[in-house]
Amino acid sequence: MDFSFSDEQRMFRETVYRFTREEITPLCEEADLKGEFSFDIWRKMGEMGLLGLPIPEQYGGQGADIVTCCLAGEAVGHAGADGGHTLAWGAHTYLCAANIMQHGTEAQKQKYLPRLATGEWIGCMGLTEPGCGSDAAALTTTAVKKGDRYILNGSKTFITNAPLAEVFVVFATLDRTQKHQGITAFIVEKGFPGISTGNPMHKMGCRCSTTSEVFFEDCEVPAENCLVGEGLGWLIALGGVEWDRSTLLAPFLGWNMFTLENCARYANQRRAFNRPIRDFQSIQNRIADMKVYLEASKLAVYRVAASKDNGMALNPLYAGVSKVYVGDKGFEMSSAAVDLFGGYGYIHEYPVERGLRDSKLGQLGGGTSDIMRMILARIMMM
Repeated sequence: MDFSFSDEQRMFRETVYRFTREEITPLCEEADLKGEFSFDIWRKMGEMGLLGLPIPEQYGGQGADIVTCCLAGEAVGHAGADGGHTLAWGAHTYLCAANIMQHGTEAQKQKYLPRLATGEWIGCMGLTEPGCGSDAAALTTTAVKKGDRYILNGSKTFITNAPLAEVFVVFATLDRTQKHQGITAFIVEKGFPGISTGNPMHKMGCRCSTTSEVFFEDCEVPAENCLVGEGLGWLIALGGVEWDRSTLLAPFLGWNMFTLENCARYANQRRAFNRPIRDFQSIQNRIADMKVYLEASKLAVYRVAASKDNGMALNPLYAGVSKVYVGDKGFEMSSAAVDLFGGYGYIHEYPVERGLRDSKLGQLGGGTSDIMRMILARIMMM
């Protein structure tokens, strides 16, 4: 299986890496300390074309394939950008804009994609609810067709970008007795009557992304804003989270590269017992394990991306393996980095502290590691 990249892709990755290191990373530490979303960073990402990366050029995007999107995410993480802004980017581009790109009507694409591609409008996806996170098919937000519009009632939680979003891709059920077959997707605008958001949540990691609840109280959505058609929302959701398990994992992969480089540099510089700590076998073992985790993670992420580029719309096996491995091993790697740095790893002076907090989301967001294992076990025992 060939995972080599073209010269154009390699040059693009290097360009994104240099741009992030020079323009974005210097702004991340202060933003993380304050726990604030940076519109300056967002504007820079939009000007670089990252916010509309997979969107076709006719709608203002770059028309990149999924492997290239992963390379961009890897480069941003590798350059040291914080997990909050990469999470906001992923929710906007891959969970909102890409769903409209893949499933929207021509009118929907022309209306929403150009402004999403530039970042003028911020987008998000509303699937998770207070009573059903992993069991998404049991969602309780309802949609009732009344004349030329649907009326939505219910709530969503842990929605990345919600406090800032202008466009929401929302999943609701037309008939709860039908479970996943009753789920339908809608494009909801911030200004529609009956939609509101809660206060931003204070998170352990990825602090620069804004996260809140979303409430629908007799929210009026025009019928033309139904995405694809009634009862097809579950398939959209499944495809959307597979973007999550490839493109949204790529910045975690890049951050692991950044972590390994920082650990190797620190091991060369830090001295104990009159010699560099790189001479101690426990330090060498940590560095070696990090490299093993990193190379295996690369294969997992790009296998998902390549399979989707080759036309495999849904690939729960590859996606589940990627999500579990990158999420679990990435957190282990970040924890090992803090151990390697010792007391300095526990304070904000070094980025490994932020990396540990941010990396925990890799085990939780987009399907927890436990749920991924359940899915994989079901596939293997069919």
